[in-house]
Amino acid sequence: MKIQIINGPNLNLLGVREPGIYGNESFEAYFEKLKERNPDAKLFYFQSNVEGEIINQIQEAGFADTGIVLNAGGYTHTSVAIRDAIKAVRDFGVHVVEVHISNVHAREEFRHTSLISTVCLGSIAGFGLYSYDLAIQALKAAQ
Repeated sequence: MKIQIINGPNLNLLGVREPGIYGNESFEAYFEKLKERNPDAKLFYFQSNVEGEIINQIQEAGFADTGIVLNAGGYTHTSVAIRDAIKAVRDFGVHVVEVHISNVHAREEFRHTSLISTVCLGSIAGFGLYSYDLAIQALKAAQ
């Protein structure tokens, strides 16, 4: 199974940005662990702070029949365009799992609303970087 992990804005700063919320490990280091723990899946990683690049990556992965783990960061709460891209690939049978490192429901109220969750297979939040492991397992189970 092919799985594309897409991280949105500011997630390139994992390991240095607000370690009390996001931890001390870079995503690149964690990605190596994900690959080791999932030898039965071909994992790809993409990060961008730019909304249009995230949309392009969703479309590219989705139309290549690749499951998607998406941490849209702040765009989760603001981007109708990312929601529409997810819906477009979902309509072709590709699953997207929404991921958040922190428990967004225990944070500021504006983080409680996700524009993308209704078009995703499911949402996982609050388990730190392990949220990505859980999302990969969900995609495998949905295959």
